Amino acid sequence: MDAILLQILNGLDKGSAYALIALGLTLIFGTLGVVNFAHGALFMIGAFCAVVLQKILTLQKVVLDNENLTAWGTPSEIKTPYAEIWFGDFGAKLIDYSVPVSILLAIPVMLIVGFTMERGLIKHFYKRPHADQILVTFGLAIVLQEIVKAFFGANPIPQPAPEALRSSVDIGVMLGFAENAIIYPVWRLIYFVFAALIIGAVFAFLQFTTFGMVVRAGMADRETVGLLGINIDRRFTLMFGLAAAVTGVAGVMYTPILPPNYHMGMDFLVLCFVVVVVGGMGSLPGAVAAGFLLGILESFASMNEIKSILPGIDQIIIYLVAVVILLTRPRGLLGRKGVMEE
Repeated sequence: MDAILLQILNGLDKGSAYALIALGLTLIFGTLGVVNFAHGALFMIGAFCAVVLQKILTLQKVVLDNENLTAWGTPSEIKTPYAEIWFGDFGAKLIDYSVPVSILLAIPVMLIVGFTMERGLIKHFYKRPHADQILVTFGLAIVLQEIVKAFFGANPIPQPAPEALRSSVDIGVMLGFAENAIIYPVWRLIYFVFAALIIGAVFAFLQFTTFGMVVRAGMADRETVGLLGINIDRRFTLMFGLAAAVTGVAGVMYTPILPPNYHMGMDFLVLCFVVVVVGGMGSLPGAVAAGFLLGILESFASMNEIKSILPGIDQIIIYLVAVVILLTRPRGLLGRKGVMEE
């Protein structure tokens, strides 16, 4: 039982990232009808927002200490971050908590990136075939990742979690199991809670605000909403920015789990498109449910006991589930009737 619970926790960890990215993908497809293959790049850009802020906060002032010499007889260097010089202990805390603080940078950056991407490129492909949309957004994703590679290099850049949150917690004891039966990193639990809050906030925004109600109406019948005198295109542009922000903050908080690298967006993109298809194209609850479901299945498939029977199953389990779902229910788990069934 403890092994099962551990795999469920691992699945919720992966599923949180899948669900957040798939949620943004579904918002864009459901509102604009665009298949956005550059969405994984937004996850990557969000992650590198954390890298940029961490580099800014750790810029150092170098002072030569003539009293202490190195082995070569030269004065040793005393390096002190400017943040600590200017803000003292608060500056040290900022450096320590640079990852969560990066959310404050990522939100405006991702909104700007999202608006620019939609207004500058994607709006010209609304009425074009999905194949054209895939080609142009995939090309944009490659351009963005090559820009990031040119500025930050090809190697992953580790981003430490705050020191107080680098420990692990004995969940097994809380649930009545033996001591040390289920030890789990605190930051991974925080990521799951963070994802749940973001998902809940997006659904609450769409469900209980006037703006969200209009957007949902536009997703169901865009032409009728337009005939009512509502500028639905402007609201859909704002939704594109919101989807970019959701994906960006997901990338920020994932950096202590997976060090940012220039191809991380592509790594998540294909999996999250599978999640969207399994959940149902345009279905927000379906995207979230499928994200967590496939994350848990992938976690169980990675167990040594399973891989000893079915070698490599952890690499293909998500795609096998997608094939089964699409053969038996083409519209996905929670997709609207008629979608992908014609």
